[in-house]
Amino acid sequence: MNDLFGFTRTVVKPRYALITPDGFVPSALPGWRNAVAVVNISPVMNGPRFTQLQITLDANSSGAGNTGVLEHVYYVLAGNCSAKLGAKNFRLITGSYVFIPPKTNFQFGNAGKGTRLLVFQKKFEPLARAKKTSILVGHESDVKGQPFLGNEHARLQVLLPDQPEFDLTVNIFTYQPGATLPCVETHVMEHGLLMLSGQGLYRLDADYHPVTAGDVIWMASYCPQWFVAMGQTPASYIYYKDVNRAPQ
Repeated sequence: MNDLFGFTRTVVKPRYALITPDGFVPSALPGWRNAVAVVNISPVMNGPRFTQLQITLDANSSGAGNTGVLEHVYYVLAGNCSAKLGAKNFRLITGSYVFIPPKTNFQFGNAGKGTRLLVFQKKFEPLARAKKTSILVGHESDVKGQPFLGNEHARLQVLLPDQPEFDLTVNIFTYQPGATLPCVETHVMEHGLLMLSGQGLYRLDADYHPVTAGDVIWMASYCPQWFVAMGQTPASYIYYKDVNRAPQ
């Protein structure tokens, strides 16, 4: 029916975008072999200042390169793979995440079939007298969810250190059914978001959109935003935001 009538929940506007899996289109990425990549958000949209993509791997897949002027964050949505970051080797599983600073060699491979990676990429903004960032590897299970502004039913996991040398952060937000953001947020940071589980209703600018697992959202700086979890199960999403730098 979608093909016949052209229906989709996807909408792309100047200050936000909701992009649903029915419209994902794979593309090739330099340095990646036998991998399926979907670029969900990028500066090509004439708004975002970062890139968000998903990469699906199997046993024959590999990816290698150098971050250059960018910094990368990888989160394993499903499956497992190996990662050589700089001179060190790591084994990543579902829920693992890595931060790769600029000018760092990386290589991914030896993946289980259907392994899925979520990737955020941003141009690094140096800060005078700040410490140099380094490779960071962790797992979401090691990061305890904290009540957001005292709300036990809305818990936030902060994956990257809250330190001035980092100009981005990646968090996981989990809501019990009926829990909400405490206010309609309007702030200088922009977001890139992937719904991990559950469903809910997202306010973006003055519009309200039903969202569910697999949906991608971009929110520009100062785009009013609000969320309520709906249904019988918790809803969670992972999201990026730029932090710790003066507005430009």
